[in-house]
Amino acid sequence: MQTLKAALVAASVLVALLISIGPGLAEENSRLALTISIDGAIGPASASYVKDALAKAAERHAEVVILRMNTPGGLSSSMREIITDVLASPVPVIGYVAPSGAHAASAGTYILYATHVAAMAPGTNIGAATPVQIGGPIPGLPGSVPDKEAKDKKDSDHSSGKDAMTAKVTNDAVAFIRSLAELRGRNADWAEKAVRDAATLSANGALQAGVIEFVARDPAELLRQVDGRTVEVAGGKTQRLATNGAVVEAIDPGWISQTLAVITDPNVAFVLLMVGIYGLIFEFMSPGAVAPGVVGTISLLLGLYALNMLPINYAGFALMLVGIALLTIEAFNPTVVIGLGGVVAFVLGAAMLFRVEPPGYHLSWSVIGIVSAMFIGLILVVLGALRRARNGPVLVGAQAMRGLPAEVIDWSGNAGHVFAHGERWQARGTETFRSGEMVEVASVIDLTLVVRRASAATGGGGTA
Repeated sequence: MQTLKAALVAASVLVALLISIGPGLAEENSRLALTISIDGAIGPASASYVKDALAKAAERHAEVVILRMNTPGGLSSSMREIITDVLASPVPVIGYVAPSGAHAASAGTYILYATHVAAMAPGTNIGAATPVQIGGPIPGLPGSVPDKEAKDKKDSDHSSGKDAMTAKVTNDAVAFIRSLAELRGRNADWAEKAVRDAATLSANGALQAGVIEFVARDPAELLRQVDGRTVEVAGGKTQRLATNGAVVEAIDPGWISQTLAVITDPNVAFVLLMVGIYGLIFEFMSPGAVAPGVVGTISLLLGLYALNMLPINYAGFALMLVGIALLTIEAFNPTVVIGLGGVVAFVLGAAMLFRVEPPGYHLSWSVIGIVSAMFIGLILVVLGALRRARNGPVLVGAQAMRGLPAEVIDWSGNAGHVFAHGERWQARGTETFRSGEMVEVASVIDLTLVVRRASAATGGGGTA
């Protein structure tokens, strides 16, 4: 009886402890700050990483997500995916340009404007959000024509398709970033200037211009500054941030995002495509090797998947395929002209492969040169083998049999059988031979060898 009473008392104490600890755990979970880090160009891997991280933050009921950025920009498609996820996030997202020396240029500027709270570390900068033009430079950017010349050109050729495309892309970008600025109550005029004139600001300049809300040296200082601030999250709900003393936890990219980060590099995708094509060519040239076919198929599929996620020029891709097809024909039927045409088509296609070249997403000329040199080397190897085959001795057919020694197996009259080249042959001649005697092949008529005595050989290949 006493044991039962002791057990009941212990159970009561345990329940009381759980009840007292429960609110504390809930409070700790509500004060969780998760961090996402984007370093380098923004692409499909970055978009996948941010989407997964925001989903985890919602599942764990985090108080805020700190999106730390140090980026020169990237693909507009990936940028828009990230902005869509940030706007739809039930967890407030704090955009933070850090560490000191970092920048959020181009696509990074748009993303920072989309976040619920924007902050920068001292010694960082933001801006230069002009979209990359398809087909040529944009007036006002380094490397473009001077402003007066650009104005004169616009006045004289205002109806050109190039100017229309430039205006269309720029105006769309301006409308997009202004809508983000109005949504978050930030400086929309400077945002437009960042797009049209590639304007930039330092951290303190951005704070004074109303582009950001805070300047913080580290995440802990940032969380103290945003504590108590009210923001509007998805669905029009307002949320008061309680971030002072929140536990900061980093979310690392998953294996899918890490794989995408590797294969969506244009140079890696290009190399994967070439490895795949080479593997299939070697497999067709030597059926049954298996390994080249397996490696080639996997590499080709990965390369095509990566190219599908990048802004490629299909005319350039078609030229590359034509060049590869011509080089393949050259490997099986050497003509030199087809091979040279294949190399030219391949190099031109590779140079045209990507429509635009945002920061971090351009094809290296070194990679193009190395792959082209490999193709030229393949042509030289094929031509060398062809030259050696033409200048070397004949290894098959009737000509290869002339002059070979043969052993008489049996003989009757002017015909019999001989053993030559590891095989038993029908033979005939103008002389009579004995079994076991060594003779020489003079010529081949159909499947019959014409033989003569070895001592009668004159070094030529005449018939008897």
